[in-house]
Amino acid sequence: MATRLKPVDAVTIGVGLTGSLAGLELTGAGLTVVGLERGAPRDTVPDFQSPSIHDELRFSIRKAMMQDNVKVAVTFRNTSDQTALPIRRWESFLPGQGLGGSFVHWNGQSFRAQAADFIYRTHHLERYGQKFLDACGPDLTIQDWGVTYDELEPHYDRFEYLIGVSGTAGNIKGKILPGGNPFEAPRSRAYPNPAQKEPYFGAIFRKGAESLGYHPYPQPSSNLSRPYTNPLGLKMEACVFCGFCERYACEHYAKGSPQTTILPILLKNPKYELRTGCEVLRINLDSTGKKATGVTYVDAAGREFEQPAELVLICAFPLNNVRTLLLSRIGKPYDPKTGEGVVGRNYSYQTTGGAIIFVDDSININPFMASGACGTMIDDFSGDNFDHKDLGFIGGAYVGTIMTNGRPIEFHPTPPGTPRWGLEWKKAVARHYNHTIVITQLGTSQSCRANYLDLDPTYKDAWGRPLLRMTFDFPENDIRMAQYISDKGEGIARAMGGKTIVRVATKRPYTTTVYQSTHNAGGAVMGTDPKTSVVNRYLQCWDVPNVFSLGGAAFPQNITYNYSLTIGALTYWALEAIKNKYLKSPGPLA
Repeated sequence: MATRLKPVDAVTIGVGLTGSLAGLELTGAGLTVVGLERGAPRDTVPDFQSPSIHDELRFSIRKAMMQDNVKVAVTFRNTSDQTALPIRRWESFLPGQGLGGSFVHWNGQSFRAQAADFIYRTHHLERYGQKFLDACGPDLTIQDWGVTYDELEPHYDRFEYLIGVSGTAGNIKGKILPGGNPFEAPRSRAYPNPAQKEPYFGAIFRKGAESLGYHPYPQPSSNLSRPYTNPLGLKMEACVFCGFCERYACEHYAKGSPQTTILPILLKNPKYELRTGCEVLRINLDSTGKKATGVTYVDAAGREFEQPAELVLICAFPLNNVRTLLLSRIGKPYDPKTGEGVVGRNYSYQTTGGAIIFVDDSININPFMASGACGTMIDDFSGDNFDHKDLGFIGGAYVGTIMTNGRPIEFHPTPPGTPRWGLEWKKAVARHYNHTIVITQLGTSQSCRANYLDLDPTYKDAWGRPLLRMTFDFPENDIRMAQYISDKGEGIARAMGGKTIVRVATKRPYTTTVYQSTHNAGGAVMGTDPKTSVVNRYLQCWDVPNVFSLGGAAFPQNITYNYSLTIGALTYWALEAIKNKYLKSPGPLA
């Protein structure tokens, strides 16, 4: 029997980026807020300090910061006629767990989406027509977001200044500026901090890209280029290029994580209460099924509690947002056979690729001197920055030298033909470790009818609830796109003077056994039509208006870029609607 607790104004399921922002904004509006986090409490001191935070075996290999998939896994299959099996080791993507969520172990790669991304279907119909879209894939289910870039721009700006992004602006109020990204959507002002210093491998990429007529620019980064005080008065420090960023927390207060930019203020607010070690079992609904009354959760001691609340915000990793909705019976589950239903629909991932360049002994890369987001890149082939008319696909990818580490277990590049173990392998690692450049491409992933999320009929978690089941493979459109961009990356690699080049591109079937990207998206998408979206343009559930689903689950299809900044902007957008509209007149906002 669950113990009923004192009611509060709002509860967040998860205390990562979106949960921290929600707590900060709603307590600022005078609400009492409880944040429920399934993982442990943790802070920069003492939890993130060296030498323990640089334990590569613990954090990179054993995934100490990730969701405990002994208790809660995800099952996977490529197609709906296969039997899904549990993912027992996180490899392809890395859902975070613990206070701060995945924003603790992110790399800090900080991009805005393009203006066309938010009117994705409309943009492609207007530029290319329905016949072209049908040729790209009649099963594609791409759609507009229900919000525009211009509406989100102030929230992008606010979020960049909160986390202290370092970068070089390429477009301020429509004026193209030298040194930045000429393809970016207009921004209202410059980045809060200048770009990080360009590494040697970035300078080599820049020279090669420019020789081909492309437009290189420094990667925008939430690994800070200089000391900075954010609008909340929290001080951040400059990145020291330790090489332990992705999969790790930052010991130097130099990365835009919640522990550095939000939580020190939030946790002091008397209207906010953090509870860790709490697994939310479900969102509770009243007898009509149209209003949430709060949540039921189990604490670390196994005790069950009911937390009444007037407002419920789902702030978990995208896959867990979708699972929470399904377990709580909010929204109609998606059926790929009929195309009806919305929860689980339009799940998408991310395409990857690039090239590995083995260079001459005289070129020393020093890969161990790295930050999570320091590189040089081009956007010439991102999104719809290039003409797709005769290419047979939509979407694109950025291309750049983004080398985040030279750690001894993970980074040991060797050219084709090298033995996989033994003395000759060791010699090859020693020979090439300091003389290898990695080109990365990261690109769009289109939603399609066959890819979706639902509840597994067989496998259950530690509390007896069905696991989330993922049915996914890359649509042919994405394969064609990834191969095309890989050709461009290979061309840059040759212009960089590589002696040996290994080309890499997304291929089928998708596998969960190799890391690709943590940018899972969709499944609880936003839009203007309840028949094709779970939440409206303010991330409010159509069926239960006092429940909001924040984060990457709202993306109708995945964008070219790392999606953290867009999640931050959408979160601010939704919270402004809650504060300025919903609290004044609770009910549907659209």
